[in-house]
Amino acid sequence: MVQEIRFVTSPDNVRLGCGSYGVGPVLVKAPNWLSHLTADWESSVWGHWWRELTNSHRLIRFDQRGCGLSDRTVVDLGFEKWVSDLEAVVDQMQVDRFPLFGMSQGAAVAVAYAARHPEKVSCLILYGGIARGWARSGKPIETSQALATLIRDGWEVDNPAFRQVFTSQFMPDATKEQMDSFNELSRMSTSAGNAVRFQEEVGQIDIVSSLAEVACPTIVFHCRADARVPFEQGEQIASLIPGAIFVPLESRNHILLENEPAWRIFVSEFRRFTRAWGHQYQPYSVTGTPISAKTNLTNREVDVLRLIALGKSDRQIAEDLTLSAKTVGNHVRNILAKTDSVNRTAAAIHAARIGLL
Repeated sequence: MVQEIRFVTSPDNVRLGCGSYGVGPVLVKAPNWLSHLTADWESSVWGHWWRELTNSHRLIRFDQRGCGLSDRTVVDLGFEKWVSDLEAVVDQMQVDRFPLFGMSQGAAVAVAYAARHPEKVSCLILYGGIARGWARSGKPIETSQALATLIRDGWEVDNPAFRQVFTSQFMPDATKEQMDSFNELSRMSTSAGNAVRFQEEVGQIDIVSSLAEVACPTIVFHCRADARVPFEQGEQIASLIPGAIFVPLESRNHILLENEPAWRIFVSEFRRFTRAWGHQYQPYSVTGTPISAKTNLTNREVDVLRLIALGKSDRQIAEDLTLSAKTVGNHVRNILAKTDSVNRTAAAIHAARIGLL
């Protein structure tokens, strides 16, 4: 099996390279820079990540605008476009409900998406995330200016000394082979100009107000000695998302390496969490056809209708499906309209008639 590559188009006509691989329930990965769909697929730095994320899922990921196989010459590289691009990929890949994984700055994109689309995200997995960028958290601007100078002067040259500054932050405990691989992958992933712009945009990230709006089950991973994103950022994210599980990892690396104990802990907790929350309930009729395919209801509306038929209140349905009461109320109104039901009893009768019970 090979990674399938296709291209989707954002609302502002930016071409986005999108890859999918694996068999099973869909897992969507939010974008982050320093990605290249083909160059990082079998790298010594990223290979174990892709093997794990496709172990029991069909992984859908894409290169952020300005990176990898996506359009490099782009006017707007701002955070809102990153979220909009994720929306475009989900819509054009026709993904209904899915676990969403975000790492590094991609965690912020995942949080913003989950807060805006609670009906889409079954659960949220965040790793090494940023709640507030350097410019929002009081970091000295001189440090950022120095990094920008390093990028402009040395990002695209053959000598990796300039890129090594970033590599040492991302994975200080890597072998020379892994560092060399990451240095080269960084150069291939984007231009010097875009790398500077990414650095500036990451500094402006602030998703603190969105954290409390996340309604789905969430697990947050962060390395205690992360040399790139401070541990306190992960603590803040976990503390502000209602009911979030926080898993601290003993590592200095921002990108976990395959041979370190923290990687095995991540794998164990990732599998445990996605087994519990990541698989969407999909009722089938006696003919083997998905109920949602026989009606004009969405999969989530089918879930709600089934619980209505079992006599559950909106509050009970919200608790069972980890939704807000407002969202459940919206689903109930849609179900009554789509099934021509005057009340919940009529909807329950409809559920029995289509074989949902």
